[in-house]
Amino acid sequence: MDSSTQDRNLPASEQRLRKAREDGQVPRSRDLIHLVVLGGGMLLLSLLAPWGYDRLRLAMQSQFRFTRATLDHPQHLQRVLSDTTVEGLLFFLPLGGVLLVAVVLAAVATGSFAYSTKSLMPELSKIGLISGFGRLFSRQQFFEVLKLVAYTAVLLTLGGLFIQSHVFEFGTLLLRPLESSMAQLGQWMTVGIATLLAVVALVALIDVPLQQHLHKHRLRMSMQEVKQEHKENDGDPHVKGKRRQIQREMAQRNSIGRVPAADLVVMNPTHYAVALKYDDATMTAPRVIAKGADLIALRIRDVARESQVPVLESPMLARALYAHTEIDQEIPSALFTAVAQVLAYVYQLRAALRGQGPMPAVPTPSVPPELDPHHVRHLEETAA
Repeated sequence: MDSSTQDRNLPASEQRLRKAREDGQVPRSRDLIHLVVLGGGMLLLSLLAPWGYDRLRLAMQSQFRFTRATLDHPQHLQRVLSDTTVEGLLFFLPLGGVLLVAVVLAAVATGSFAYSTKSLMPELSKIGLISGFGRLFSRQQFFEVLKLVAYTAVLLTLGGLFIQSHVFEFGTLLLRPLESSMAQLGQWMTVGIATLLAVVALVALIDVPLQQHLHKHRLRMSMQEVKQEHKENDGDPHVKGKRRQIQREMAQRNSIGRVPAADLVVMNPTHYAVALKYDDATMTAPRVIAKGADLIALRIRDVARESQVPVLESPMLARALYAHTEIDQEIPSALFTAVAQVLAYVYQLRAALRGQGPMPAVPTPSVPPELDPHHVRHLEETAA
């Protein structure tokens, strides 16, 4: 089932957000960038203005000086032009560099910075007529248009109020001395720029969380995508099952070396083998220290006999232990009685071999039928 935008009503997962960042898709607020550029630029210009004015004055004095030496050495004009270019670069390059650093820091602070070149790669889907028409009427574009309308309304309102309250001063501006007029114009420009920055700051304060919300809205997931992501994270069930089987077989082969420490090996008689150990001082129940099937079971039997570990053939118990236990785990409580019977047999057998009692009879452990895989399979086949 294909997921569409209509059924993408689940929030984006951390993996999807991380992948989007790797692809260069991050929430970006243009108004925040405008605020940093305008505000930082005006601050830097106010700080660099005295120094820049002195450098500009000296450069203009050098350019407008015209002597006989200039006529005798035409290359002097080239040197003046290069010096003027260097002076301009010395003024504007630091300004641009500081603004660039400020923009990057603002983007990092708001989570809008991502180092990726994938977004620069050309994609034909982005220039299609249908996809472009869809983006034109998207939620993102709706908020951008709404924001521009609000911008225009606020600026027109503030501009109209300012002009209305300063009509008389505008009319008398030409009647003032030049110095007074220039000072008044500078004051009005300062007020206008400060008002513009205040409006941009207010809009940026709203736009930053808005862009983050829209970014997460664009990355929403459908139920099918969530399931697919979980499947990719967890892996294919068949592959996982095969991997667990391989790990289990490796653990069984490695456990053969622990057979000499076992108290008993239960077999079936050649298909399954389970080595048990019980220490009442350190264990609350018998524990499986090795197990295996087929060739591994035969190897466990041979190692047990070489190490003089008792081997008891009890098919039903061996199958139940192999199916319901793991290496280094205690046996299930449902098998306590059966294992206790075979361990008692082993202890009595060892005592008899030391001449401390009669030879015991081989027990028939009482194993619950529902724990025997063969019995369960037989019932299923009969029911089918």
